[in-house]
Amino acid sequence: MNALSPADQAEPADPLAAFAALRTPEGTALLDELRDHDPARELATATRLRRTHPAALVSAALGQARLRQRAVAKFGAADAYRMFFTPDGVEQATRTSVATYRAERFAGLGGVRRVADLCCGIGGDAIALARAGIGVLAVDRDPLTVEVARANAQALGLQDLVEVRCADVTEIDTSPYDAVFVDPARRGGRGRIFDPEAYSPPLSWATAAALKAPRAALKIAPGVPHEAIGPHAEAEWISDGGDVKEAVLWFGDGFRPGAFRATLLPSRATLTAAAPLPAPPVGPVGRYLYEPDGAVIRAHLVADVVERCGGRLIDETIAYVTSDAPYDSGYATGYEITDQLPFHMKRLKALLRERAVGVLTVKKRGSAVEPEELRRRMKLQGPHSATVFLTRVAGAPTMLIGQPLKRP
Repeated sequence: MNALSPADQAEPADPLAAFAALRTPEGTALLDELRDHDPARELATATRLRRTHPAALVSAALGQARLRQRAVAKFGAADAYRMFFTPDGVEQATRTSVATYRAERFAGLGGVRRVADLCCGIGGDAIALARAGIGVLAVDRDPLTVEVARANAQALGLQDLVEVRCADVTEIDTSPYDAVFVDPARRGGRGRIFDPEAYSPPLSWATAAALKAPRAALKIAPGVPHEAIGPHAEAEWISDGGDVKEAVLWFGDGFRPGAFRATLLPSRATLTAAAPLPAPPVGPVGRYLYEPDGAVIRAHLVADVVERCGGRLIDETIAYVTSDAPYDSGYATGYEITDQLPFHMKRLKALLRERAVGVLTVKKRGSAVEPEELRRRMKLQGPHSATVFLTRVAGAPTMLIGQPLKRP
C-alpha cells in the first residue's frame, strides 16, 4: 500500500474553502514560512506545523508551496511567490516571456484597449495583457480556477484592469471588446489532446469566435496540422530559448491571412512567408551544418534558411541544412563538421577514444537511437568535447561529428 504525502492525508472536502483559508492572515503567514521549504523534509515540516495550525490548512499550504516552486520556471520568483496556482494551472499556463510577447503584439496594433480572454485559466495571459496596459475580461468555467485568477490579479496589483468572471465562454458576448484571445483546453483525462476538434472548446468554435472580433488570437498546440489552420489566420510558432512553446493563430486587421511566421525568443527574431516556399535543394554534406530553430521547422520555413545561407538539405526528409561557407544566423545553430561516417557504433567509439572526447552532445533526426544509451556505450573519457549528429544523408543512416560555431 502506498503511503500518502502530507498534503494528501488531510485533503479538504471543499477546494474553494481550502483556497479561501490560504488567503487568511494565518494562511498567508504559513505560505511565507514555506517559501523555501525542502520538499524532501515535507513530512517533518507537516508534523511540526500541525501542532499549531489546522491539519487541512497545513496540507493546503504545503500543496500551494510546491506549486509555487514549480511555477518559478514559468513566472519567475518575483511573481510566482505572490501568485496562487492549481496543478493544472501550473502545467497549462503560458510562460511569462511568451505571454508578454503576445500581449505586446496586441498592444502594438493600436486601438486594442479591451480584450476578452476566454479560457483564462489561472490568469497568466490576462496578467500579461494588463501589464501591457490593456483592460481584460478573463473568463473560465471552473469556480476554483476563477478564484485563483482573481486572487492573482489582486496579488499583482492589476485588479483594476482585470475583471474575472465564472461562465461558459461560449455564452460570452465579445462584441464590446476590441479583441478576443482564446486558449482552449488541450488536455483531458488521458493527457494531451491532439485533435483540434477535441479541444474544449473545439478549434472550429474558437475560429468562429475569432472571425466575429475585430482582432483575435487563438493559442493552439505547436504540432497542429497545417491543413487545420484555415485560410483566414496568420499562423505563428513561438520558441523560447530554443524550445517551441506554442502556436498562435492571429485574425483581423494588422495580420496576414495565410502567412506562416516563426518567432524566436528572447531575441524576437522573426521569419515570415506569405506562401509555401519551393522545396529546397538536396546535396552532399558540406563543411558546415545548421540546425534550424524548432519554430522555423514547425512553420515550414526551413527553405528560407536554406536560401539565406546559400546551402542545401542533407536529405529531403531531414531538417538539417548544410553549406560550404559559414553563415551566422539567429534562426539556426551552426556547427563545423569534421567527420562523416556511416552509422557504426564501434567506429564512433574508436574515433571518440582516439580524440579523448569526454563530453559528447548527441543530436538526432531520423534516427531511433536514444542519446543516453549511445553515451553510455561510448564509455567517454578525456578532456575534449564533440557533437555527434545521428541522422540520414541521402537516405542512408549517417553520423556527422563536429563542433559548434562560435558566433561573432
